[in-house]
This record gives sequence, C-alpha cells and structure tokens, in this order.
Amino acid sequence: LPMRVGGFTDFFASVHHATNAGRLFRPDQPLLPNYKYMPIAYNGRANSVRVSGEPVRRPLGQLRGATPADPPRFAPSARLDHEVELGFVVGPASRAGEPVPVAQGWQHVFGCCLLNDWSARDIQAWEYQPLGPFLAKSFATSISPWIVTAEALAPFRMPPAARPEGDPAPLPHLSDADDQRQGAVSIRIAASLRTRRMRERDLPARRLSLSDTASLYWTPAQMVAHHTSNGCGLDTGDLLGSGTVSGPTPDALGCLLEITQGGAQPVELPGGESRHFLADGDELVLSGWCERPGHARIGFGECRAVVLPAAGLGADGEAA
Repeated sequence: LPMRVGGFTDFFASVHHATNAGRLFRPDQPLLPNYKYMPIAYNGRANSVRVSGEPVRRPLGQLRGATPADPPRFAPSARLDHEVELGFVVGPASRAGEPVPVAQGWQHVFGCCLLNDWSARDIQAWEYQPLGPFLAKSFATSISPWIVTAEALAPFRMPPAARPEGDPAPLPHLSDADDQRQGAVSIRIAASLRTRRMRERDLPARRLSLSDTASLYWTPAQMVAHHTSNGCGLDTGDLLGSGTVSGPTPDALGCLLEITQGGAQPVELPGGESRHFLADGDELVLSGWCERPGHARIGFGECRAVVLPAAGLGADGEAA
C-alpha cells in the first residue's frame, strides 16, 4: 500500500449513481431528500483496503430468502460487483473539534488514487436497512499503488457540474465561491473485465464503462468540509472514496448493478460468455488518466484484482 490507512470513509457523491441504484432498491423514492443537502457517506473498514494486484475473495453473508416468508440463508454472494471510484488521501491532518471550511478542503488532500470498493449486492439488499452497508462492503477495497498529488492535478481542476434547475443551493458551511469556480477535477476512469476463459484464450478485456469525476455532484472540498463539520478529525493517511462514479449516459455507468439494471440485462463478452455480476476467476481492472490541451497527460496506473472463490464451509457451518 502507498500509505498506512488510518480510516476509510466512502461517499456517495455521484447523483447519477445514487439515482440509478436508488431506483433499483427503492423504486418509490430513488433519491432520498437529504442527498442534495449533504454528501452522504459511511465509515468503512480501513484494514480491508488492499493494493492493486492482490486477489479478492468472494464474501459469505446472509442472503434474503426466496420469498418474504422464507428465512435468510448464509452462503457466498451471488451478486458480487465492482465500483469505479476515486480515492482522496488525506495529507495534513485536521484538528478534532475544528471543522475544515470548504475553502481549505483541498489543502488537506495530498493526492488521489483509483479505488474499487467491491460490493456484494445481495448481502447489501438484506442488511442495509436501517443503518446502511456493513458486511456487503467491509470485505475488500482495492486501490492503485500510486498517488497522484493534488499539485499535479491543478491543471485539470474545473467548475463542478451544474446543478439542475430547482435543486437546493448548498448550505453555507458547504458553499464557497472559489470551490464553485474550480473545486472539481476531471479524471477519466475506465473499467474493464477479463474472465478466466478470456485470459486462457488470449482475448482482450471488455471495457465496461468510461466515467469522469467531473460529473460528481459534490466536490472533494465539500466532502472534507462535511466530514469534519461535526468536529470529526481527519488523520494523515485517511482514505476518502468518492463513491461510484457514474455519468448520465449508458457507457459511463460505474458498476454492474447499473450496467445490467440489477442483473436483468447481462453484459455480453468476447468468446460467447456473459455476466450479470462477477464470477470467480474474473479480473476487474480500473485505469485512469487526466488530459487537457496544452498540458501533459497524467496517468494513474491500474487498480487490478482477480476474484477468488468464497471460503469453503464445513458441515458445522464454519468456514473451512
């Protein structure tokens, strides 16, 4: 790992992802009222973060019964998913009890990396109410091994995506004029899938999506400001995830949950295979870069991992 991760917080900063995922989990109310007033997030598990190249084992967990009358069962997740994210690494720590203003938010960002917050959608669907994600997210988070500094990203800063007409303005503690002028950053992130059979047959990976962090609803400085607004301190080496980066078009959807519309429409792959969600042996690769006329192109390297089978279960139900 490029740093010792002290804390991991995963945000939900893409309004496109939030709406698409919400439509699948809550068709009657895809986007909850609080979403457009604050950057939604949850505290993840720091020791689940691993570097690109380390495999990820399919998690076991409680899965919803076939009907509402059926009890849940404990089994390997059948709906393992990836999430295209950008990671922000905290440099200078903040003081506990002292909120960081939006105007100073970027001063606490050392740099950025690629991040894949693996998700077990079937475990998530059963457990997430009323407190949100837990075991569906805490088993693995992969990051790229190189941190691109905030200084290097300066030429790629830009205004945040325009809020749709009728959306509320951010509350004063989440608002700053300079942040609205150049608080966002444009980083393109591609996700590609290569199955075991594709590797054996030397077939190229299938690109699943191409996202751009410029489309995020909340800026990095707003995330830092919100995170510390209650007096919570940030430590050097803390990792903040943007949440799944999805855009408004079908080719910019940052996870299989969205791409397959909850598993209803499979992704067709070279060699005749298809996927609703990830299978054992699949290799998921994120690659990222910044480019702008008149400036050097900056690459982020790769965030790569292969999915391993779940741990076996003995006759007594214990992991073998």
